[in-house]
Amino acid sequence: MSLYRFIVLLPLLFAQPLWAATVTAAVAANFTRPMQALADRFEAETGHQLRLSFGSSGQLFAQIQNGAPFDVFLSADQAKPEALIDAGDALADSRFTYAVGALALWSATPNRIQDGEALLRRGDFNRLAIANPRLAPYGAAAMDVLGRLGLNEPLADHIVQGQNIAQTHQFVATGNADLGLVALSQIIEAGQIASGSAWIIPSDYYHPIRQDAVLLSRAQDNTAALALLAFLRSDTSQALIETYGYHIEVPQ
Repeated sequence: MSLYRFIVLLPLLFAQPLWAATVTAAVAANFTRPMQALADRFEAETGHQLRLSFGSSGQLFAQIQNGAPFDVFLSADQAKPEALIDAGDALADSRFTYAVGALALWSATPNRIQDGEALLRRGDFNRLAIANPRLAPYGAAAMDVLGRLGLNEPLADHIVQGQNIAQTHQFVATGNADLGLVALSQIIEAGQIASGSAWIIPSDYYHPIRQDAVLLSRAQDNTAALALLAFLRSDTSQALIETYGYHIEVPQ
């Protein structure tokens, strides 16, 4: 679908359709909470039905490559949507950055983290949970942080890996890990850390986590899929996304 056709259709995408369509979205695990909040608004405003599947970006990418029936892919990076475009599995002119993620060191215990960097350097904890860096961009960002601090080797025996950032958060929430490098969106509520204690890691400690959305080729004529992408780019959606600790990049 051309960009021109997409723009022409925009006024129609937000109108209540004469018949409801269904869109199935593959969504990176870090975006679970905001996507669930957005889903209710999307269905109420458009009349379309939204089906969500969450997982690590790497797992979802592999499923798409193997023919999983997704219509839209919300990755936690830019590389995987780009690879799908190169393979002809997604449409280049549909791609955009829907959020820029942030990383935090989190403990489920209040006041456990006073000086996060000093705590990591001391290493006085048993387990540090991170997402699998081969599958999850937030795991790769966690390794960036440890590398910057020179702690890859010193903390190697402390690290436990979750398959995705949701499982990483679960390790800490259940006490199976003392600390975790998690997505800020998982622990923030109304602009505050919802529970436990945390260090919001400076953004220059890791490569920017630019998260791209893309329309998959199989869904180029799916009205609900087009409506979802337009909805994600709306001012109200972007304002909600920012409340979960994400940054929104203004297109140049």
